[in-house]
Amino acid sequence: MELLPRSPAEFGSARYWDRFFRQRGQRPFEWYGAFPELCPVLHKYVRPRDKVLVVGCGNSELSEQMYDLGMCEDIVNIDISDAVIRQMRERSAGSRPKMSYLLMDMLQMDFPDAHFQVVLDKGTLDALLTNEEEATLAKVDQMFAEISRVLQVGGRYLCVSLAQAHVLKKAVEYFSQEGWVVRVHQVASSGDKQQFVLPVFVYVMTKFRKMSGSAAQILEICPEEQDKPMRVESAERLVAAVKDRQHYALLCSQISKTPCREQVSLDLCDKASGKPRYTLHVVDSPSVKPSRDNHFAIFIIPQGRETEWLFGTEEGRRQLAASAGFGRLLTVALHREQHYEGMAGIQAELSGKVMELAPPGLPVRQQVPFLSVGGDIGVRAVRHCDSSPLSGEFVVEDVKGDGTCYFRRLIFLQNRNVVQSEARLLAPAPLPGQKKRRKDKKKPSPTEPPGDIDKSYLCCEHHKAMVAGLCLLGGPDILPGELAVLVVGLGGGSLPVFVHDYFSQARVAVVEIDPSMLEVATCWFGFSQGDRMQVHLSDGLDYVAKLAAEAPAQYDAVMFDVDSKDLTVGMSCPPPAFVEKPFLQKVKTILKPEGVFVLNLVCRDARLKESVLATLRDVFPLLYARRIQGEVNEILFCQPGAAGRREPAELRARARALEGALRRPGRAWDSSYALADMLQAVHIL
Repeated sequence: MELLPRSPAEFGSARYWDRFFRQRGQRPFEWYGAFPELCPVLHKYVRPRDKVLVVGCGNSELSEQMYDLGMCEDIVNIDISDAVIRQMRERSAGSRPKMSYLLMDMLQMDFPDAHFQVVLDKGTLDALLTNEEEATLAKVDQMFAEISRVLQVGGRYLCVSLAQAHVLKKAVEYFSQEGWVVRVHQVASSGDKQQFVLPVFVYVMTKFRKMSGSAAQILEICPEEQDKPMRVESAERLVAAVKDRQHYALLCSQISKTPCREQVSLDLCDKASGKPRYTLHVVDSPSVKPSRDNHFAIFIIPQGRETEWLFGTEEGRRQLAASAGFGRLLTVALHREQHYEGMAGIQAELSGKVMELAPPGLPVRQQVPFLSVGGDIGVRAVRHCDSSPLSGEFVVEDVKGDGTCYFRRLIFLQNRNVVQSEARLLAPAPLPGQKKRRKDKKKPSPTEPPGDIDKSYLCCEHHKAMVAGLCLLGGPDILPGELAVLVVGLGGGSLPVFVHDYFSQARVAVVEIDPSMLEVATCWFGFSQGDRMQVHLSDGLDYVAKLAAEAPAQYDAVMFDVDSKDLTVGMSCPPPAFVEKPFLQKVKTILKPEGVFVLNLVCRDARLKESVLATLRDVFPLLYARRIQGEVNEILFCQPGAAGRREPAELRARARALEGALRRPGRAWDSSYALADMLQAVHIL
């Protein structure tokens, strides 16, 4: 039986609807949204004494159900199909005396002005506004004008719709420009995803007298999970908010039917501020054999640890899901701007939402476990927030790592999942004569600031590798005497501080373009200047160019650890200008003949990376590379002469000897890393 129109234009044809309802017979046809789902919204805006007009009623049971449940009885239904009007009159004859059915075109209604308190439209606007052609838009304007005419001031136009972008935009712009209050409700789903994937919305347009001048528009959205509406500032933002909910519904429908081939990521936002509160990743493990108890689990990432490889990368999350032994693992990252009431509070807040992301085949009423590291949500304390014209917004925060260690981190908020600088914090030392804390005394707050910066510890793996590369310097003497080192990019200052403290005769010059970073390093990361440590506030490009012109061949080592602010380029470290051939030739000029240029390269674009390596090979005859495991970083050691070539095994031996020379009595050396290990996978390019 052919019920669909030959073209969208037939949706406005009385002949089409007559044929449609004759062929369909007495079976009610509901466009979308059954009465149980619509009822909570209708109850808010339809009062028992209201006079209600239903436009394009069709043979829907909506009016009958509203009447039978006592929601409202004075209901007038109109439609352009004579067949359906006769059918509906027969269906309600004798049982609903106050309800009427009239054959009438909603574009030319016979009712007097201000005759109704409510106009109800279930799918009629969607059926009419099938395209944005001039003739169609003219009909919609006529429909809206007629609805406006027959509604009293304070009356409501309730439009049940799938909220296609062009439909919603047209309705919102028309009525908001007329001075009406516009609110969009998302209808709560019945859970029957098979019937309809897209969510249903109800536009509530409340009529006000049009004010002279440019009165502020009142636009609101009310998501299904909350009653309190949220104000939005423009029609575009309202359409975008609805689109987000439509995409989420499509996503939930898709992943509830089939496993995810790729990891799915989405943000859940705070209702009040609209800012992200949780970031979710859906990770499926096809290798896990399903059983009743291992279908689905939620993993709460402790605060501050979302940047770690295990939680912050696709491969890390894939390994986490496989080791947890669940077919689908939903990882949840917590945001620094938000406050959380412990694991129980998070579980209560997320329980309903995460079940919408459950995998196919999850048993009914299956309990889904919430997992974490150590069973808690971790500790994060923001110590400092600021912004600079060069680096944008940034924060300094203390986080609890794995175990009892605390770390201080610098995060640039334009790339909030990357730790810019990190330092380990020392536990507070007891004062002389101070007794140990008694067990029955109050314990310190978990967010109580730990002690000073542990300058002996390099948190970043790429910094450890960069230090290990200094074993390339010198001849038979492993530990050079006087050493001139140039570091471009200060960050928190841990790299230049380590070189300064452990190479006792090193003179370190640091170039930093952003004065705010010098302030952060000094105030929050224990950095200080002195006779052997000087900071030059300058653009690294200009500083190196000036040195090349005025004082060539003066540095034993030049280290680049500088990030790029341009996130559109597939290379986040260094900025592209730092690896252009003319500039690299200047870097070579300021190096001593036996010196080493150490570059931290972070490049996700394979073609761009190959181009950078080719340029480096053109400038430097000898090039070593060390890939940092689990990260994108690759450390490149470049030397201006090929005569000093050493095989990887010899390099590791020199690194081992260098470490021995640096480990002096009374000087702390963290046992968690060895310089030789840092060169384990080094190779010559």
